[in-house]
Amino acid sequence: MSKEFNITGTCIPSRHFMADTTEKLRQIMEYVEHGKYFIINRPRQYGKTTIISLLEGRLRQTTEYLVFSISFAGIGDAAFELEDVFCEKILTLLALEARFADAALAPFIKEQKPQIKDLGDLSVFISKLVDLSGKRVVLIIDEVDKSSNNQLFISFLGMLRDKYLGAATGKDTTFHAVILAGVHDVKTLKAKIRPDEEAKYNSPWNIASDFKVEMSLLPHEVVPMLEDYARERNVTLDAPALAERLYHYTSGYPFLVSALCKIFDEDILPEKSEPNWPVEDLNEAARRLIGSERSNTNFDSLIKNLENDQELFRLVYRLVIDSEQMLFNIHDPVIYKGVQYGILRNGRGLNIHNRIFAEVIANYMTAKMITSGLGLEPETADSYLLPGNALNMERVLSKFQGYMREQYSLKDREFLERQGRLVFLAFLKPIINGRGYAFKEPELSEERRLDIAVTFMQHRYAVELKVWRGEAAHERGLAQLSDYLERNGLIEGYLVIFDQRSKQKSWRKEWTQAGEKRVFAVWV
Repeated sequence: MSKEFNITGTCIPSRHFMADTTEKLRQIMEYVEHGKYFIINRPRQYGKTTIISLLEGRLRQTTEYLVFSISFAGIGDAAFELEDVFCEKILTLLALEARFADAALAPFIKEQKPQIKDLGDLSVFISKLVDLSGKRVVLIIDEVDKSSNNQLFISFLGMLRDKYLGAATGKDTTFHAVILAGVHDVKTLKAKIRPDEEAKYNSPWNIASDFKVEMSLLPHEVVPMLEDYARERNVTLDAPALAERLYHYTSGYPFLVSALCKIFDEDILPEKSEPNWPVEDLNEAARRLIGSERSNTNFDSLIKNLENDQELFRLVYRLVIDSEQMLFNIHDPVIYKGVQYGILRNGRGLNIHNRIFAEVIANYMTAKMITSGLGLEPETADSYLLPGNALNMERVLSKFQGYMREQYSLKDREFLERQGRLVFLAFLKPIINGRGYAFKEPELSEERRLDIAVTFMQHRYAVELKVWRGEAAHERGLAQLSDYLERNGLIEGYLVIFDQRSKQKSWRKEWTQAGEKRVFAVWV
């Protein structure tokens, strides 16, 4: 059976093309060997379950460790209502695992099960189980988010914490290491102590070590996966260059890395006359992923998290649409939540996690603008095409200027100026839809930041959006844009200037020289 790129469930080395996670596993093994209790909290589809499966396999290759790897997925809400039911469920999961971990322990667990009615009984059972095994017992619990707002689960963690502390002083026997996995960091849990009480924060897991392993897929870890793919499919490619470009789009988000590769393998490669994978084809893969008519659970979760949290929505709006620059502060509860969901990251300040998400979010927010009755008439690229499938950006900006001039007397002027970037994106999206995309460049320094990078077919365009602040600032802006064009191998750039001087608006447009580069500017 040939391998494939996997974007659902656990990745299996014999069935799927996989990045080299050797170093990640080595670091996690160090946590286990030192008897650490820790939490792998990362966003959805970030490789948590896969790394747990690989870790489990590594531990079971030794005679020193006994691993019980269970999951709370599908356990049911009733399991967290009564202690006896919860304990019964835990024992059932452990008994099922014993068939693979150590079949000799299965009868013992079955024998003990009827006697365990509460967490105190469960504590005694754990000590007996560890003593009977004669090994270092490791407990792994995946999908702990299901229970993270439940007092019974908090009490369970408190029991494990007490046993951990007791074992450290020789007064108890317990698991050598405990690993919890989920989206949220359960070191600080929010739970309701009683139904009539408001949510309170508890810290039942303050014994946990900080998990510092980088779970993003770095370029050098993706190279072996691409080389494996090239061998199996007999495809010619430049693995290091492709890996760098994949990181450029995804910032190492595992689902997105696999999704782009999967689109090339299953959709783009069959269309090619020669089995080669140039770096440019990743642009097309990104376009297809972002513009697909078929939704995926990752993007659905991304939008759902924004829709369900207005504070997070407003923060992300300021980053994506208003192009605000903000400091990264993990102690800000809204930023912290955005990081947990995989929407935000720290990268020279607060940024959207990756370029793919930034484009998906921009599409989602501008779609709301298009349907909000601002007089935007969706257009296609057909009337803006130049030979070679190039986009006539001069005509696009001129048409946008005309739209703004017409709407300026009809709509709220303050709104048009305050939301200028969103209006421009809403105008641009239908034109490039299906053939390209536009996203904000987040990686440039503050002095050299570009607002929008547009890709259309095989062509690239740089569009800077600025507020008019006088001729001196305008000249500095031209110099910055010229510098960006030089570093990206472009000879022309585009500038949209929002002129807030309502009585002095020139509505002019012109080609101007910026160093050795040509820049087309429009005033709106």
